[in-house]
Order: sequence, then structure tokens, then C-alpha cells
Amino acid sequence: MSRSARLGAFIFGTLVLLATGIFIVGSKKYLFTSTYVLKTDFANVVGLQVGADVQVGGVQSGTVKSIELPNKPDGKVSVTLQVDNSTHSIIKKDSLASIQTEGLLGNQFIAVSFGTAGQPEVKDGDTISSVPPLEMGVILDKANQLLDTGKVAMNNVNQITDHLNSVSAKIDKGDGTVGALINDRSLYNNLEQTSGNLNQTSISAKSTVVSAQAGIASFAENMEAMKHNFLLKGYFKDRGYEDSSELGKDAIESVPQAAAAKEFTFQAKDLFDKQDSAKLKGQKRLKQAGDFLAGNEFGLAVIEVSTGASGDAQKDMTLAEGRALVLRNYMVQHYGFDDTKLKTVSLGKQAGTSSKDDWGVIRVLIYPDGTPIPADKKPDNAPTAENKTAAPSPGDN
Repeated sequence: MSRSARLGAFIFGTLVLLATGIFIVGSKKYLFTSTYVLKTDFANVVGLQVGADVQVGGVQSGTVKSIELPNKPDGKVSVTLQVDNSTHSIIKKDSLASIQTEGLLGNQFIAVSFGTAGQPEVKDGDTISSVPPLEMGVILDKANQLLDTGKVAMNNVNQITDHLNSVSAKIDKGDGTVGALINDRSLYNNLEQTSGNLNQTSISAKSTVVSAQAGIASFAENMEAMKHNFLLKGYFKDRGYEDSSELGKDAIESVPQAAAAKEFTFQAKDLFDKQDSAKLKGQKRLKQAGDFLAGNEFGLAVIEVSTGASGDAQKDMTLAEGRALVLRNYMVQHYGFDDTKLKTVSLGKQAGTSSKDDWGVIRVLIYPDGTPIPADKKPDNAPTAENKTAAPSPGDN
């Protein structure tokens, strides 16, 4: 081979190596940066591509390393993220990953939320929870539905306008009661006098309403003062909770029919101060259940409370609701998890209890993702189909 041919081959080889190096470096945005790997799962990734940005707090902090389809139809798409090490202090176990779009029709990227202070930091290879992505097709369908509804509304407005024009023409001619009223001064004077009487009645009614509102506000202030009164605050302290209106606000009708993935059982006498009280004393016994909720993914958790077999049924139900409220508040305040997934079921007096001295049983039932959440429990005084009364029609006397 001649010298010129060898020189040409050398130059060609050098260019190939240079192009290959540029391609490799260009495809590895974080080739010379210290990174770690996180994983997350989505039902679908709506156009997300490998190499897409990963943003933490709106700042580009990594890339999408790989996207893998599930092995079975009911599985989820696994997305692997390569994230800069500098995010270790702000991404926690409870951080959430979501698929976002740059602008209305821009590229998709992964947004990772800040974690909660006090939660453990993620480690290399950990999996964080995700938020279902919004699909543009669904949004456009909703927009089309709104446009259709707007068209129907405009047609109704046009019909009403035509009808008002017809009525206005009849009034101008003096037809009907309104036309006669406009053209007859005596009818107008009588109507004005009646209107004055109604105004006086309205002023009296408003005065009564203002007085009632002042009474309600005064009662609420007195009740709040009673909670802090030296002689009465012991009652609220012994009871375990202050606001009775909070009872049953997170209650559901019953526990799900599906089997629980995890169950924690406690004796009421190990958690509460007295047999007829909702005041906690054994909070540390709840740590194992609280740590499980904070450190694992779940679809629904239920605190089920029952009391002993003896005593008044209504009082036992109130006691069970109070204990459920106190337990839920404690776990939400001391352990980091999605508290909207934590519900309560109050069974009250349980006939099957073997001992009359039994204080009751508490179960924390934890169900996997996909478990249907039962309907919220209605208050005892909520109207039902049997006790609802039909409103009288305008023609009834």
C-alpha cells in the first residue's frame, strides 16, 4: 500500500472514531456526572421517549434511561430514571413522579416532586410512586363536550330572547295583567303599597336572622371556652377528643370484601386509658402499623374499631367513632403517607365478645392498589328513600 493510501486510511479511521465518540457523548447527557438510578411505574407513558428530561422542582436533573413494557396485560410500564446525585437531599421515599408536557403540545418529560422533610432518602435502584398522566385525547373530548353544551345553551338563550320579545310586544299593547298594571295607575299604587309592607316584613326577618346568627356564634364561643375552662377541660381531655362534629367524617359503610394484604390487631385496653374513653396511652404500639403505611404502597387502609359486649349500644358506637377518630389523627400526624387512603369503620358493640370486661378490638387492615373503596357512611340522621317527603307542587293547596 502506498504512503498516500495509508495516510488516507488513517485520516478516515480517525474521523470514524471521532464521529462515534461525538455520538456516544451526545446521547449520554450525564456521562461525566455522578448519578444514581430510580424506577417508577405508569399504566401508560403517553408518548414519553428514552432520553427525555427528568426535572426536580422544575430544574433538569436527569434523563429517562429506559422504558420497559410489562410481562402481562394487567402490569404497568416500568420507567428507569438516571438522576443527578445532587438531588439526594430533596427526593425522599414519598416523592411522586409524573409525566408532564412542555407547553400545550411540547415534548413529554418526567417531573419528580420534593419529598417530605423527615422521610428517608431514596437509594440507588429504589422505586417511587407515580401520578397517572393526563391524556390529551381525554382533554380534547371534554373540550368538545363543553362546546356542544355551549351550543345547546346558546340555542336556549335565543329561544328565551324570542319569547321575551313576544311578551314585551303584548305588554306594550296593554294585553294581560302586566300590561294592565302598566297602563292603570291605581294598580301601580296598590302594588307599591304592598311592596312597602313586604320591605318592612323583610327588615324584621333580617333582624331575626341576625339575632339568631349572633346567638349561634355566642354558643360556639362558649363551647370553645368550655374546652379550655379549668373545671371542664378535664372532661375533654379524658374523652380523648374535643370536636364531636369530627366523628365519622372519614368513615365508610364497611370494610372491603377483598382480603387484606396486611393486618395489625390491637386490644383496646393496650391503647386507651379507660374502658369508656378514647384517650390514647399506648401510642408506641402503633409504630409497626404506621411504619408499614409510610414505607409501602397500598390502595386503601381501614381502622376498624369495636367495643365490648356490655354497655349501651348507642354509647358504644359513639365510643368506637371517637377511638377511630383519635387513632386516625395520631397516625396521620406521626407517619408520612397519603391520608386520603386511610378510612375508618366503627362497629360499636360487638355481640361475639367472650368476656363482658373486654374493652374491644382494633384492627388496621391494609389493601393493595386497585381495591375499590366502599361508599362513605351516611350520618344517622341523613334522609333516606323511606323518610323523604315530596315537596308540594305549585298547584297543591
